[in-house]
Amino acid sequence: MLARVWSASLIGIDAVKVGVEVDVAGGLPGIVVVGLPGTEVQESKERVKTAIKNSGFAFPMRRIVINLSPADLRKEGPSFDLPISIGILAAAEQIQTETLDEYLFLGEVSLDGSLRPVAGVLAIAAAAKQLGISNLVVPADNVREAAVVKDLNVYGFKHLSEVGAFLNNPIGYIPAQIDTALEMAEMQISAPDLRDVKGQAHARRALEIAAAGGHNLIFVGPPGSGKTMLARRLPGIMPPLEFEEALEVTQIHSVAGLLKDKGSLIGDRPFRSPHHSASGAALVGGGTFPRPGEISLAHRGVLFLDELTEFRRDVLEFLRQPLEDGNVTISRTRQSVSFPAQFTLVASTNPCPCGFYADTVQPCTCSPRAREQYWARLSGPLMDRIDLQVGVNRLKPEEITQQPTGEDSATVRARVQQARDRAAFRFKDTPLRCNAEMQSAHLRQWCKLDDTTRSLLENAIRRLGLSVRASDRILKVAKTIADLAGDETLQAHHVAEAIQYRTIDRMQ
Repeated sequence: MLARVWSASLIGIDAVKVGVEVDVAGGLPGIVVVGLPGTEVQESKERVKTAIKNSGFAFPMRRIVINLSPADLRKEGPSFDLPISIGILAAAEQIQTETLDEYLFLGEVSLDGSLRPVAGVLAIAAAAKQLGISNLVVPADNVREAAVVKDLNVYGFKHLSEVGAFLNNPIGYIPAQIDTALEMAEMQISAPDLRDVKGQAHARRALEIAAAGGHNLIFVGPPGSGKTMLARRLPGIMPPLEFEEALEVTQIHSVAGLLKDKGSLIGDRPFRSPHHSASGAALVGGGTFPRPGEISLAHRGVLFLDELTEFRRDVLEFLRQPLEDGNVTISRTRQSVSFPAQFTLVASTNPCPCGFYADTVQPCTCSPRAREQYWARLSGPLMDRIDLQVGVNRLKPEEITQQPTGEDSATVRARVQQARDRAAFRFKDTPLRCNAEMQSAHLRQWCKLDDTTRSLLENAIRRLGLSVRASDRILKVAKTIADLAGDETLQAHHVAEAIQYRTIDRMQ
């Protein structure tokens, strides 16, 4: 007998419907899997055979041919275990087949028949409606992840025998229900509090501007001045994720297999901090069958590159296109996939190899040539894309010994939210979300300059040798400063403050 069961395969963070066709016929007993299966899918033959026997079903000792269509799409991962098992049982007439076309199956089976969670369930659930499927059967551990998708009936089971019982008599089974609004309301921000930072008023102000406008930021200062401490507190002053943003972030982490024990939705802004030994593929994503890298895992959040000058220059150059476009396209011989990558880049570095250039206490031992070579590790085009270049000075002794007196994250986050709300009202008829995403046409519309402000900006461009991109980014920062101040129009003091954040341009 021939049976067909629906499943799905991932291409990037998108899903493609896959038909699992099973034919049980006469001949020598054996299982053949065709349709470009990967290693995990080929290995499923032994898992499925043992799982069916240990679940109380009779395994048909006949020739079984399994076809995964479309045949030109590579099928990877253990998620095809469950649909293959159901297909064999249906072809062997051990379960009802009338309603199989209404369900999509995903899941890995253990040898005892229990179902194990798989990666990418949320991405497939989000695409289920477009695939023409309204019912999803997944392992119990994947239920909360898939149930956040609206208008989709999700059923979760712990054992293959439970799935068989459900298909034979679906009456009485209720799909999982998740109150996403309640879950979003109960989520709490877990980032470290800005209150712990001592002094550094200038750096704190830059951090607030970066959060309000989504601007890229780099801290430059001697060792121990608080650069990393400041950077780790940026997610805590950014507005909470909206539901659509949380769904995007959770979907990417689901594809990457990072959702274990995290509930149904990720509520915190992502904060990714790869080591400086990371490769280009680890940073932007890659592999024979591409998976998201650190910049995509930081989508809607923060990518923190500590000790920026220690990263290989060719690896850092991979960031240039994603910083401009908000996505990364990875092309391979067999396929090309696109991952979202709208993140805020935060970096930190020392001002020179010894770390004490321009320090007020420790003298610098580096030669001018050594400092020049040190900064040559960072290309001009990359630094052009960093809006806020902030010097972080050594704390004074009295600042070190006193208790922190700065504002806490909640207070700063309230101001940031107000600034973002002003920007959101301005961008209501556009796809923009924050000032950092504005293009040249938007700058002409919302960043009009009077004569005084234009003269100020022209002098800065002339003296600092700024590019067109750098001058545009100054205007974006100035607009964020205006939003924080509650001003509708751009004024000279907004642009002047934005110019002072070009620390590295002034150093060179």
